Amino acid sequence: MKKDILHTIQENMPRFSKGQKRIAAYMLSDYDKAAFMTASRLGELAGVSESTVVRFAALLGYDGYPAMQKALQEMIRGKLTSIQRIRTSNDRLFSSDVVASVLQMDMEKIRIAIEEVDRQVFNRVVDKLIAARHIYILGVRSSSFLAGYLHFYFHLIFENVTLVTSNSAGDILESILRIGPGDVLVGISFPRYSKATVKGVQFAHDRGADVVAVTDSDVSPLYPMASAVLLARSDMISFVDSLVAPFSLLNALIVAAGHRKDADISQIFNRLEGIWDEYGVFGYSDET
Repeated sequence: MKKDILHTIQENMPRFSKGQKRIAAYMLSDYDKAAFMTASRLGELAGVSESTVVRFAALLGYDGYPAMQKALQEMIRGKLTSIQRIRTSNDRLFSSDVVASVLQMDMEKIRIAIEEVDRQVFNRVVDKLIAARHIYILGVRSSSFLAGYLHFYFHLIFENVTLVTSNSAGDILESILRIGPGDVLVGISFPRYSKATVKGVQFAHDRGADVVAVTDSDVSPLYPMASAVLLARSDMISFVDSLVAPFSLLNALIVAAGHRKDADISQIFNRLEGIWDEYGVFGYSDET
């Protein structure tokens, strides 16, 4: 298993210089704060120069301070409590225009997704979904909204889709009891990763089903059990998870799958339009 940055710091503590040990001590004790600090601020609090902080990052094997900071953020993403999230984000959000800050952060996550989503993996996921005997969609807590959204459209595209709605690990396993080879489970999970989702994904993997993980990074517990992984950063905005990038990625998946089944989709929506008109589902009526 890949070691996280804090473990690396602890292992190398004996060979650090006096100044580097002060940086290390601060990062080990206040990693939730250090992850979002500039090199200058971290140096100030550790009692060393900014250049010492930059050299410390290089000593740990990173290309620069931003790379070390990113590694620290990735490591803590699944560990922060709600209180720690609020504490680490308050300075970033409330020192300026909250609306602009939040929207800018969401835009940045979509930009990163555009660059990081592996197109070959994405196309392979679409192939798996098209060929699947049965598709299961699993996501709990805040990820349940992503799972429900994906299911809303997938049940129009595919005949063989099940949304796993429970948050209980036992109920989840019962819902996917018959999963096996030829089936696909789309597991959606973002920090703090739900153990119930992880257990469901593990069960599907052990039963020989294809697991498509929609998650945030290669340190996600879903990553090693998936045959294909779609990554989108969720980040954290105070106690709220930013799910804009994952939603956008799922939109792309829905559109791609719909395009592959274009003839079927056209027939389905022709039928639906007729049903909606017949039963007055949409629009206004003079009748109450």
